[in-house]
Amino acid sequence: MGILYIVPTPVGNMEDMTLRAIRILKEVDLVLAEDTRTSGVLLKHFDIKNQLLSHHKFNEHGTSAGIVSRLLAGQDVALISDAGTPGISDPGFFLVREAVKAGVEVQTLPGATAFVPALVSSGLPCDRFAFEGFLPQKKGRQTKLLSLANEERTMIFYESPYRLLKTLEQFAEAYGAERRVSVCREISKIHEESVRGTLAEVIAHFREHEPKGEIVIVLAGKTKEEKIES
Repeated sequence: MGILYIVPTPVGNMEDMTLRAIRILKEVDLVLAEDTRTSGVLLKHFDIKNQLLSHHKFNEHGTSAGIVSRLLAGQDVALISDAGTPGISDPGFFLVREAVKAGVEVQTLPGATAFVPALVSSGLPCDRFAFEGFLPQKKGRQTKLLSLANEERTMIFYESPYRLLKTLEQFAEAYGAERRVSVCREISKIHEESVRGTLAEVIAHFREHEPKGEIVIVLAGKTKEEKIES
């Protein structure tokens, strides 16, 4: 029986690729990629000449059964996403679940994921946190915001630069403009930046400076002072 490897890839700097990840991608029988064009650049950079097969959120329900069959037949398969760790706001969960159900061994390599460096460098408590990923864009968005009103742990969100201001303004409306926040963008890239302060201060900053790149929002949880006031 083969092994399904979940392989993180760099979120920015190519040097964040681990030696083990490179070795696994060279040795497996098949590499599953969220976007074969994006992953093709990565594999070429590390001189990895392996078969690539498209595997993304729009086809994973249709392709997973065939991939599990390959694993059961003895092939080793690696899953990568465009950046970071598959399964963290990227395709991966469904295939892992089906592989586990079939009794296939799943090994997940340690490696790059965007929210961990954003959290640790935020200056907000990182001993306990809630990873929320992307908020619903329309349906269920307000319900989700309200459900987090009493969350005491630091909260982490992914967001598009085009929706960043709207999201920060909604946070300020729901949780108060004085709530602490850190917006980290372009993690591990040349223009990496963390903008920290109250929601009001960070909103003012991004009204003056158009946000660009991949964004992670790290938002403080509800404090004891807020509980007393409420």
